[in-house]
Amino acid sequence: MKQEELAGCLTRAASRHLGKPVVIEDLRPLSGGASAETWHFDALCDAVRHELILRLSPPGGKKDKNRLDRGTEAQVLANVQKAGVPVPPVHFVLDDEDGIGPGYAMQRIPGETIARKILRDDEYAEARGVMARQCGKILAGIHAVDAGLLPPLKKQPAEAGLKQLYAFYDAFGARHPVFEFALRWLQDHLPEPGDLRLVHGDFRNGNFIVGPEGVRAVLDWELAHLGDPMEDLGWICVNSWRFGHIDHPVGGFGTREDLFAGYEGAGGVPVDPAAVHFWEVFGTLKWGIICIVQAFTHLMGMKRSVELAAIGRRTSETEIDLLRLLREGK
Repeated sequence: MKQEELAGCLTRAASRHLGKPVVIEDLRPLSGGASAETWHFDALCDAVRHELILRLSPPGGKKDKNRLDRGTEAQVLANVQKAGVPVPPVHFVLDDEDGIGPGYAMQRIPGETIARKILRDDEYAEARGVMARQCGKILAGIHAVDAGLLPPLKKQPAEAGLKQLYAFYDAFGARHPVFEFALRWLQDHLPEPGDLRLVHGDFRNGNFIVGPEGVRAVLDWELAHLGDPMEDLGWICVNSWRFGHIDHPVGGFGTREDLFAGYEGAGGVPVDPAAVHFWEVFGTLKWGIICIVQAFTHLMGMKRSVELAAIGRRTSETEIDLLRLLREGK
């Protein structure tokens, strides 16, 4: 859909959902992930300017059973906000009558999301000193959300997640000895099953809006599911999300000790370091397999992209990370 056409549809949709005439201004696309379009816009209603973000599924995109549809994602956002988790408030959810496709509008939170700037710029020096504990506190809040108040979500304990990961890997037929060794290690070290909690599923640097004081909001909830809460604690420690700052295992900015202290101090379940290590290995392998998928997406002509091809080369980086982690886990 062209931008002019989107502006017209969005004006009508916003007016209908907000119940008053709306004027749309400053509509422009922002960079975003492969699974969603992100648009910046202002909605003027009764002389009040609402600064908003439109999160929209790409037109013609296939339904991905491993990701939440936009309506369910918006419901999760609304529920975790009520529970005190810092997220952008949802203003309205699109429906078929709007003619734009699945999506929703949420409040625009000022701040930075680019990990390189958060980890290097002087403006965020103070934030870097507190973010590990903040992340622990936020995760404790996410994992405490009453699952009975959420829309139906996929249940994915460790064993189910590992089976799914192997299926992804096996489907491409690209054999990697390190990956196969890691798969066997994970099978032999599955955590004991426990209560399934709300898990963000992609809680990492790059999905935070950050200000000089620290984390302001958590974004990208499309991978939320019910699972082992240690999964989120392991995923944020995966080396790829440190963006070169490998001596700071939590997102490139903090220590595991601060993350765990923030988590338990905010009422999170007792941290199991062995389970967190399992999920760090799992997450590293998962990202390595995603790199293979991205490369094949380009090589098989489904989407020609220099970026996808470049991500494919990072597969070897995750092999090095896995060897290091498996040596530590002996």
